[in-house]
Amino acid sequence: MLQGHRTWIFENKPVILSTGVVGGPFEANGNIPEDFDLLHEDLWMGQDTYEKAHKILLEEACKRATEKAKLRTDDIQFILAGDLINQITPSSFASRTLGLPYFGLFGACSTSMEGLALGAFIVNGKGAKYLLTGASSHNTAVEKQFRYPTEYGGQKPPTAQWTVTGAGVALLSEQGEGPYVTSATIGKIVDMGLTDPFNMGGAMAPAAVDTIEAHLRERQIDPSYYDLIVTGDLGQIGRETALDLMHKHGFSIPNEQFQDCGLIIYREDQPVLAGASGAGCSATVVYGHLLNRMKKGEFSKILVVATGALLSPLTFQQNETIPCIAHAVSIEFGGAQ
Repeated sequence: MLQGHRTWIFENKPVILSTGVVGGPFEANGNIPEDFDLLHEDLWMGQDTYEKAHKILLEEACKRATEKAKLRTDDIQFILAGDLINQITPSSFASRTLGLPYFGLFGACSTSMEGLALGAFIVNGKGAKYLLTGASSHNTAVEKQFRYPTEYGGQKPPTAQWTVTGAGVALLSEQGEGPYVTSATIGKIVDMGLTDPFNMGGAMAPAAVDTIEAHLRERQIDPSYYDLIVTGDLGQIGRETALDLMHKHGFSIPNEQFQDCGLIIYREDQPVLAGASGAGCSATVVYGHLLNRMKKGEFSKILVVATGALLSPLTFQQNETIPCIAHAVSIEFGGAQ
């Protein structure tokens, strides 16, 4: 099952039995609204704080995934989830509502694939028949914590990215028709000394390249093995940086094959600067848009490389640099057209 130093091969091919994808009003006006199960009309979602609304996102995504699989909550053994808010309280409070045994994860914006890798490991080893795994973020809650409350109307540089309001959840099973989780390469911390919290893409790009390189080496495959290699939320700046780094490292991925969830979710005319970010970015795009395209036969093999910047407001105030990480998970299904 362990191949090389940091790659798991899942011989039993855990199945993504169903997904639940929920978003907000900005996502409803984005590039892929048809790939969401539910889109809210306002950021409050009937709550009196944005953090409480954040919790609602994950609860509803889990509910949709469970219903689509024709299961009850009691049928599910575990939930693995995380977000960006202090002590991942939205995920913990949502799990309180669900009443399931809970693994709380913090990998910042890499949480979606951290959870999918660990969930697949558990199901592959027959540690669960069914489990839920996902990640979420809420634009105004995250902006308030890491930067400035949106009410301030503070200006941002062109390198900044727009935090997604959304939750994406996958329900993993021992058996089913697929898509299948076939392998995962676990990231390691890469810190290139960057300190700018408004340039997350540039900070995370080296971690993405490190994980992609390790995945290809340890699986002994070429990038052409995959129909698509997609990063979590490098945005425009980070994607260009990653392409440059890959070239310097002696391998390359064609532009059309190397995409980014942060550049997929919104329209070009939306004011998102360098693209999208947030723990809900890769979770919603992968579990909604990309898996739908796989089921239509457009892709048969994709590699999802979710990236995370592991800083906090405290570390920024103490002039720490930004440690980053990326986890890669391969998903396969049918044959591409």
